[in-house]
Formats: sequence, structure tokens, C-alpha cells
Amino acid sequence: MAPDPDLLDSSPALAGATRVLVVDDSPDARGFLARALGEEAMQVHAAASGGAALDALAAFAPDAVLLDVDMPGMDGFATCSAMMDRHADLPVIFMTGLGETRHIVRGFEVGACDYVTKPVVIAEVVARVRSHAGKARLARSAREAVLASAVPMCAAGPDGRLLWANASATALLRAHGWASAAAGAPLPPAWREAFQRLGAAAQDGQAGADGGDRVDGLGGLRLRRLTGAGTTVVVVELSRGETAGPALTAREAEVMIWVARGKTNRDVAEILGMSPRTVNKHLEHIYEKLGVETRTAAVAAAQRSLG
Repeated sequence: MAPDPDLLDSSPALAGATRVLVVDDSPDARGFLARALGEEAMQVHAAASGGAALDALAAFAPDAVLLDVDMPGMDGFATCSAMMDRHADLPVIFMTGLGETRHIVRGFEVGACDYVTKPVVIAEVVARVRSHAGKARLARSAREAVLASAVPMCAAGPDGRLLWANASATALLRAHGWASAAAGAPLPPAWREAFQRLGAAAQDGQAGADGGDRVDGLGGLRLRRLTGAGTTVVVVELSRGETAGPALTAREAEVMIWVARGKTNRDVAEILGMSPRTVNKHLEHIYEKLGVETRTAAVAAAQRSLG
């Protein structure tokens, strides 16, 4: 059977390779990008239309999308909007003609994270794809840990939308007055401001006295940031009012929460924007404070303390 010309996986599966979905109605453009990115050890899946690209998402989980603007039928803007409805944290990079400012602005409005101008320069495309794909993989790792946890946690993106929330967080948010809490929903003003403050504090390296920030607009829930500098996604833990915490600093508590979620020291370092050596130092202090000697015992003690 001949391959579907609208859906072409042009490179073999490579363990750990960056996965890119290229969407362009031009066969020449698709072939050029597929070959060039494949030579950079990326796994490329090409689609000739917006509809084919959306179908591809069911079988191909890209780390980034290169999306043409001008396509017949479903154009790049409609395609990007539909992708955001399904995967709000998927990095979409528009490909647009030189000087088309209106396309660039509209692309950001529908959820794109970046753009490159045609004719594309492969070195620039590769650099942008790798940068955004790395952040996306980190966000996906955090999302998996959050959704698997019973501790109420949620995340918001730089555009002020709720990216994801686990079942405990969703129930807590709705119980405190946010009836529309769901992935993709715009944050209420008080929450948007709180997430912005937490993100700014992370960039400045400030953990805060208690590692959290109170939101007054939704029943006084407390937010504690669980991601560090260098991440565009802000993950927070939710709690009701004041709670007595363990004898850990805010930074130690952040480290311990991710360790309890099964993350390795390297994963924790990437999520919190620190070196693995610093994570090791924090764990040494945590073991001493909790009176334990092993990672497993520390997780058990921290879970009891953090509730």
C-alpha cells in the first residue's frame, strides 16, 4: 500500500531524539525540512494539511511543531488553535514570510510560542526547536508527576491559562469558587497576578519566607511554587489556609515534593533550576532534619509532615 502523502514519518525512531511535526502544504518545503532536521538527529513527522496534522497527534507525540501559516482549507492559525485545545503546552513555531507582522501577532494570539521567517535558515530553526522542545519535555515530565499525585497541584503557562491540574486540585479549586477550572481556562485576575509574582520570584531566586503566596480572590487558598527559574510553566501546590509544615526550608520542601513524586536528582535539578550537586546538598540537610538515612525513609517522613 502506498504511503499517505499527507502523513509522512520521514526518519527512523531514535531513542531520546527530539520529535518534530512539520506542517506545510508544499511537498518541497516538507521534504527539505524533513531531510535537514533528520540530519540533526531529530525524528520528523510531516503533514500536508492542518487536518492531517491534528490526526497525526493521535499517534505521534511531538516535542515541537513547525507550522506554515498559509495553507488551503484549515490555515495555520486555525490549526494552532485546535492544537492548543488538545495540548495547551505544545510548543508551536510558525513559519511565515518576511515582514508579515500581522501573521506574527496573530500567531502569538492563538497560542504559538515563536516564529521563523521564510526562507528559513536551518541553523535558526534547529536552535529554536531544540530550545522549545527541551522546555516542553521538562513541562511534560512535571505534568506527569502532577497528574499522578494525590497532593493538589496545578500549573499555568506564561499566557495566563491553566495548563493542567490533578483531580485533587480541580476539586479544591471548584470548591473554592472557580467553577470553570479546567485545562485551557484563563486564570481569574487574582490568580494570574499570584502566578506572575511566583514566576518573578523564581527568576529572582527568591523562595520566600514560607515558599508560598496567598490568593485572596478564591477563598484564601495558599499557593507554593514547585518550579524554579528558567521554566515558563509555573507549577504550584495548593493548600487550605495556614498549615504547619515540616522543619524544612522552602527550597528543601520543594526538593522533597519532587523527590516524593519519583523524580531523580537530575530531574529535580532541571525542574527547580539548580545543579544536581545543589540537590544533593539539600537532600543531605533534609535527611538530617528528618532523622533518616535513606531516600525512601525521607519520602515517607516528608509525606507525613507535608500531609
